[in-house]
Amino acid sequence: MIERPGKLFFTEALTAAGWRRDVLVGVEGGSIVSVEAAASPPAGAERYAGAAIPGLGNVHSHAFQRAMAGLAERGGSRDGVFWSWREVMYRLVAALTPEDIETVTALAFMEMLESGFTAVGEFHYLHNEADGTPYGDPALLSRHIAAAAAETGIGLTLLPVFYAHGGAGGVPPESGQRRFVTSRDAFARLVEGAREAIHDLEDARMGVAPHSLRAVTSEELHAVLLLAGDAPIHIHAAEQEREVAECVAALGARPVEWLLANAAVDGRWCLVHATQMTEAETEALARSGAVAGLCPVTEANLGDGIFPLPDYLAAGGRLGIGTDSNVAISAPQELRLLEYSQRLRDRARNRAASVDRSTGRRLFDLAAAGGVAALGRASGAIEPGRRADIVVLDTDDPALCGRGGDALLDSWVFGTGAGAAVRDVLVGGRPVVSAGRHRHRDAIVERWRRCAGRLGQRI
Repeated sequence: MIERPGKLFFTEALTAAGWRRDVLVGVEGGSIVSVEAAASPPAGAERYAGAAIPGLGNVHSHAFQRAMAGLAERGGSRDGVFWSWREVMYRLVAALTPEDIETVTALAFMEMLESGFTAVGEFHYLHNEADGTPYGDPALLSRHIAAAAAETGIGLTLLPVFYAHGGAGGVPPESGQRRFVTSRDAFARLVEGAREAIHDLEDARMGVAPHSLRAVTSEELHAVLLLAGDAPIHIHAAEQEREVAECVAALGARPVEWLLANAAVDGRWCLVHATQMTEAETEALARSGAVAGLCPVTEANLGDGIFPLPDYLAAGGRLGIGTDSNVAISAPQELRLLEYSQRLRDRARNRAASVDRSTGRRLFDLAAAGGVAALGRASGAIEPGRRADIVVLDTDDPALCGRGGDALLDSWVFGTGAGAAVRDVLVGGRPVVSAGRHRHRDAIVERWRRCAGRLGQRI
């Protein structure tokens, strides 16, 4: 276990009181206990050059899908849609061993940390063997996810997924879904096993994830919700037009409309995607207090649609960002594409800006607060009582040099390249990324190279 310094000194930091210079942060047990600006670094303090910002929570990830990034961009057809992409995903699922899942998950978690995320909500729906046979230990694959989190040091909110059907209204599952499918009783055992699997992880959280109204019936949904208690509840909703049509045919209402009318949707909930909403649904979701889990890179890759951001923000809605299929992992890129998609649709600029905050700063603040709510974590700000989950931006990077204050965040969101200009990352006060590289990068990448060579021939 890496030692955790008791005092952290930053040249510049975005604190709860705003941007400050020469900031001394006291840490005990992984949490911030003091923040002092215009300070002098005491002896023994760990010094960080650059600009410190709160780490972001990645509210939605299917880590195993990192293994198929770039492999669904073929076929020569102009009518490829989400449903054809899914067939490639099913081939990947059939090829993965438990060890492969841990390997690719570690790769994805490492890349998240290097890009500015410090925590992840892992929407975990691989539960069975490749032929659909349940493992003797129902939480076996959850344990491999926990092992990847332990190796990388990322904060984990594990979201075991209940998945029982292949379409709205209780349609039988397809053969490609056999690794996902579980019964209510088996899922209850899975949740207990997953809770035990993360027990020894520092500051890990649990939630539950009914996959979607395509994969659960009304009765099953309410049974799963009983397992949640006051923990986070995540669900895919209104991602695709066909999904909406199937839901209307089976349930008589659109997905978001149905959920708001039939489930006690509140601040514990994260509705993932929600790209296909009416104006009434948009306003109602905002009023519910739930977090909209937006994954702009994946949504663009799959052709899902564009989230109605200006109307949602005008109604007071909360949002978080996620990497979903992990086709490309970058915190600033997710924020950038969220804003740019609005500009392309509206043919106007600065769609997320407010009177008192620039576009980059407002997007960042929204994502930080939404990540805290969706993942059930006490992070998202540099202030006493929060976890010491901190990202240090490299102010020597060409995209950031000469910038200060909110212009630094604007430049990070809109001006950085693939490297994300992240110099250091601390999770619970412990350094996991230094000089832009994860501490276990070489070992993780080497394992992935061996895995990728074999998987690439089978997908």
